[in-house]
Amino acid sequence: MPGERVERRLAAVLAADVAGYSRLMGRDEERTLAQLKSFRKTLVDPGIAAHRGRIVKTTGDGMLVEFASAVDAARCAVEVQHGMALQNTDVPQELRIEFRIGIHVGDIIIDDNDIFGDGVNIAARLEGIAEPGGVCISDDAHRQIRGKIDIAFDDLGEQNLKNIAEPMRAWHLRLTGEAASAIRATPTRVQNLTLPDKPSIVVLPFDNMSAEPGQDYLADGIVEAITAALSCIRSFFVIARTSAFTYKGRATNARDVGKELGVAYLLEGSVQKAGNRLRIIVQLIETEGGAHVWSSRFDGGIDEFFDLEDRITEQVAGALQPSIRVAEIERSRRKRPQDLGSYDYTMRAMPHVWALEKEESAKALELLEQALAIDPQYPLALSLAGWCHAQRSVYNWADDIAASQAIARSLAERAAEMSGDDPFILAVLGAIHTFVRNHGTARVLLERAVALDPNAAWAWTRLGWLEAYADRSEKAIVNFERALRLSPIDPMNFNNYVGIASAHEVAQDYDQAAAFYRRALEERPNASWIYRNLASSLSGAGRVYEAKQAFAEVMRFYPDLTMSRIREAMVFSPAVMERMAANLGKLGLPD
Repeated sequence: MPGERVERRLAAVLAADVAGYSRLMGRDEERTLAQLKSFRKTLVDPGIAAHRGRIVKTTGDGMLVEFASAVDAARCAVEVQHGMALQNTDVPQELRIEFRIGIHVGDIIIDDNDIFGDGVNIAARLEGIAEPGGVCISDDAHRQIRGKIDIAFDDLGEQNLKNIAEPMRAWHLRLTGEAASAIRATPTRVQNLTLPDKPSIVVLPFDNMSAEPGQDYLADGIVEAITAALSCIRSFFVIARTSAFTYKGRATNARDVGKELGVAYLLEGSVQKAGNRLRIIVQLIETEGGAHVWSSRFDGGIDEFFDLEDRITEQVAGALQPSIRVAEIERSRRKRPQDLGSYDYTMRAMPHVWALEKEESAKALELLEQALAIDPQYPLALSLAGWCHAQRSVYNWADDIAASQAIARSLAERAAEMSGDDPFILAVLGAIHTFVRNHGTARVLLERAVALDPNAAWAWTRLGWLEAYADRSEKAIVNFERALRLSPIDPMNFNNYVGIASAHEVAQDYDQAAAFYRRALEERPNASWIYRNLASSLSGAGRVYEAKQAFAEVMRFYPDLTMSRIREAMVFSPAVMERMAANLGKLGLPD
């Protein structure tokens, strides 16, 4: 009911589950259930009652317990873990039932005898990083417990907890005797697979955070859809869903997952259903250090689940490409020069490639030449080198524009011969065909790229430019906006704003064009070639004083520029070029 009072209180929350429960059930379901029931009856439930705890709810292998005091929660946890260690003394490791326990003190919401809120979520996340047979507590709980009970603590430092926005300090309760021995005896089986020479990722099963049982299908469906979408990106190495789903129900450590599967990144998340509403949280983590690279939240109605699933899949796939690209660049920078291979030189070239600035493009070509010296047949390096030469022609950086175009086309075609089903490589070749005015071939290549990967934001950008060059302003803007939606944090988005501005300039909506050119310059102030277009649009809008200021910037960066050179480099329709010539001519640009 609107205005209904929500009951809240501060409580100590204990979350517990059985480590390796799915494995135990798969090995001997009846024995596992019988033992778990016995332990609950003889040890766990009596211990909770003795320490004045309230069992809020239980799941197949876990429980959520509320205590009025963090001291009571800690004493109960230690008692249970000592008791379980004694029970497991003569049990083979692979048959042991061991609890992981997390404790946090925080605000909770009470609703129909269930509890919700950060107090619950953080306790559950702490349980997830606890060792089998161990107890992990938050810093808030530690402050209330220390000095009040005879237990030692190990500081775990700042921890990145799943679906918790800020890192949190955590502590491990140092158990003694049999309990400590049981933890130390837990074996770890982590292999060290070599990372592939491309961004590698696994989409782990999402957590079902819904209060209602039986909602796993929602989380599983989203994971399968995202995995399928990422698998379409040829530049990614994606772990198959069958391997990923072996982690369902298991506490995961990012570093261990990375070693076990040989991946640099993992994508994880949660799905929470409350009534007819869904909340889905997704985050990308680098496995080497557990750093959070990117995260996002999606909300929608259950009646629009499939539309929501499509939207999440589209945005995740689009956003991951630039996020992972930035992370891969940083990884390559951390390597010593003598350790660098063709892939690493290519990653180091990336930020210079996409700066779209003359000096930066020259730096990119130097690095790409080093990459190709190691592997002359590396398609990505060939393609990016081709794109750098194409920039030299279209932005008037080359003395011989035709020669730059020829080199660009040759390199891009060599890349496509070896990797003709890679959407990015097709998009580069399509862009270069656009610059040499082979618009029909360009359209075939670009449409093939987005058919292979509908989430390829840069291919949609290039299709936007193709429509602008064909005087189809409305279609161009739709494509540029799609690219922005697919990749909202992409460093290349300034170029989409230039594209939208150009589409408005084509439509002779000069004020809007000027506004978007300025927006692009805000995003990338060093992209001096934009002043050429800004000056033309301001002149067309009759804003003479502003136009002269922009034109002064053009001539400062390009003192030898003429309209003939612009006509040679730019591929807009003849009508658009004539209007641009007239607008710039009013400002004094020689023909």
